[in-house]
Amino acid sequence: MNETLQASIKIMVADSNPLVLSAMSEIFERDRRFSLVATSATAEGFLGTVMRVPVQVGVIDWNLPVLGAAKLIEVLREHESAPRLVVYGDAVGDAPRLAMQAGAAGFAPRSGEVNALLDICAEVAAGKMVFPFIDVRKMQQDPIHSLSRKERAILESLSKGMSNRELAIALQISTNTVKFHLSNIYEKLSVRNRTQAIAYYYSLQLSSGKGEA
Repeated sequence: MNETLQASIKIMVADSNPLVLSAMSEIFERDRRFSLVATSATAEGFLGTVMRVPVQVGVIDWNLPVLGAAKLIEVLREHESAPRLVVYGDAVGDAPRLAMQAGAAGFAPRSGEVNALLDICAEVAAGKMVFPFIDVRKMQQDPIHSLSRKERAILESLSKGMSNRELAIALQISTNTVKFHLSNIYEKLSVRNRTQAIAYYYSLQLSSGKGEA
């Protein structure tokens, strides 16, 4: 009995639909491989719990309010103790690719079998990446998703005309560290300098319809 409890995978589920949340909770509670730690109807609730309670795998709705799954994944990937995340959503469209780019460890389609979801979570807990077929060529077309949360913040600050010294003061880091981050940003975006990085940022804003940064 104790060995079973120790071996169980600590899991948390987050979905905005109370019926789905209830059904998924029951599914995981029935499977002895898992120990359901908590549930949440929002990204903020999920984040608050996993920052306090050890969770190995989180199953999150792709359209999770209010923060959203992509932003939630981005925030959590900055924390070493964060759970590995399985996105639960519609496999039609870009959701699987976007989930992978954001940093999720797996994707389970809503149209799939219940047992498939359970198996995906078990495999993710074991350290595997589990996704449906994804055209990696499309991923390579979106290098902005390879930037870390801090790198994106630096890129946005660059677009506002901040100097390295101003960035260092704002981020409370040394100018050498700023230069290190800038070098990584340039490499990931395949640009050579600050001007090209800013131009890339604004072209991204225009293509996404956001207008001003």
